Amino acid sequence: MSRIGKQPVEIPDGVEVDIGDDELTVSGPEGELTREIDGDLELSLTDDELVIDRPDDTRDARSIQGLTRSLIDSMVRGVHEGFSKELEINGVGYRAEQSGEFLRFDLGFSHPILFEIPEQVTVELPSQTEIKLSSPDKELLGQVAAKMRDLRPPEPYKGKGIKYADERVRRKVGKAGVA
Repeated sequence: MSRIGKQPVEIPDGVEVDIGDDELTVSGPEGELTREIDGDLELSLTDDELVIDRPDDTRDARSIQGLTRSLIDSMVRGVHEGFSKELEINGVGYRAEQSGEFLRFDLGFSHPILFEIPEQVTVELPSQTEIKLSSPDKELLGQVAAKMRDLRPPEPYKGKGIKYADERVRRKVGKAGVA
């Protein structure tokens, strides 16, 4: 049995859940999210809980039930509280600045990089080397942060590049002097 899929999703105050045909819409103070739901699953909404039932006990049905429950829980937490990620830029002359709906990165290349910010993601720049991203959509937030990091991943010798704030870059020793 799926241990995660059996658990009901708690719906906090201020969050509304609308179950449509193969679609679930969750809205709250942070925004509104919509996701397609597998047609075999049955969703039942009580006062403050959402229960996901599966048609049979096959391995695929159990895995889809657990996945769907986790995705719905992330949607509910996202529209209620929101999610955030922090990135750090390390390197001499490396910086970011916001210009409209774009972030302009100077990362040691011969040209600046313009990165388009999606609508649901909010960007805050406390300094030129810190980026704070927030969004109700956990999946989109992770994708945007990963794409930013991929512009210049941290390298192991000097640590230059873009990294997550809680990420540890394992440093290597440079060339040993030949004696």
